[in-house]
Amino acid sequence: MKNLLYFFFLLLSYLLSSCGSDADDRTSGKNTNVNANTTEKGQYAINLEMPQVQRGNNYILVSRVDDNIGVNYSIEWDCVHRAQRWTCWEWTKANSYKGWTRSDWDRGVRWQGQYWDGDPFQADPEIPVEWRTELSDFRGSGYDRGHICASEDRICSMNVNGQTFYLSNMHPQVNSFNAKVWATMEMRLRTWRDMTVSNNGTLYVCKGGTLYDVTINGKTQPGTLEKNPATGASNAALRMPVPKYFFMAVVKKTVSGFYSGMAFWAEHKPDNSKDLQRYMITINELEARTGYDFFCNFPDNVEEAMEGYLDTSEWK
Repeated sequence: MKNLLYFFFLLLSYLLSSCGSDADDRTSGKNTNVNANTTEKGQYAINLEMPQVQRGNNYILVSRVDDNIGVNYSIEWDCVHRAQRWTCWEWTKANSYKGWTRSDWDRGVRWQGQYWDGDPFQADPEIPVEWRTELSDFRGSGYDRGHICASEDRICSMNVNGQTFYLSNMHPQVNSFNAKVWATMEMRLRTWRDMTVSNNGTLYVCKGGTLYDVTINGKTQPGTLEKNPATGASNAALRMPVPKYFFMAVVKKTVSGFYSGMAFWAEHKPDNSKDLQRYMITINELEARTGYDFFCNFPDNVEEAMEGYLDTSEWK
């Protein structure tokens, strides 16, 4: 019965969606989209990997662009909370090749007019000084500078990889989460990437940590932590919020035009679990918990189908 339901979902997704290019998905007259982004925040706001961006001066959309691959990734920065809301990107065959490794930074190289002998962590020059995080904010905090778009996810070149080290692409994470279950989830995403792009498909990814109240099982609770979940130390002196939960939202598009989606949701605490299925939820459920509107630039009928259904056996 489960396989029959999944076949029906795939058939519905195929019938509702265009099998053409991503641009066709956005502009087809047969499909409507009442919640799509406009270019008010920037020309890349209409890209398919984007969640709905926030209006107003308290939010900054930053898209990292590389001469060879185009958009590397995008982040939305909350100036009031001094933290990012999410990082998003797409994986295709054109941007999934390997031309750099993180260990290459240890050789001593020049990038952006500066000599680096190790990871190029740095404050984001696109974020005004009064609103951004600095290296000093993490120093002695008890937290890792936790990549959201992982370094290993962008390895086309020195420039593409180096852009992942801006602090705007970070959230504070305890190492026993960052290097454990979160890293396991990231490795699973790269497995899906390899399978998808090798068959000329596309993987759309949006990841982040919670900054605001979340709603779980109808109950509202804080989305940030008052204490370090590993040591119990207070976070009161920090200039940046510490998310209580982290999430990943993923959409897969096959070359034939089938869409499917899933999300990970994990509490920020020491966790070395390898059983990732118990963290999987629908994208609709992730939206209900966070209040975010993911993948809003897809035609509404495609978005509703891929966000409302999850077959965990597909995401092993």
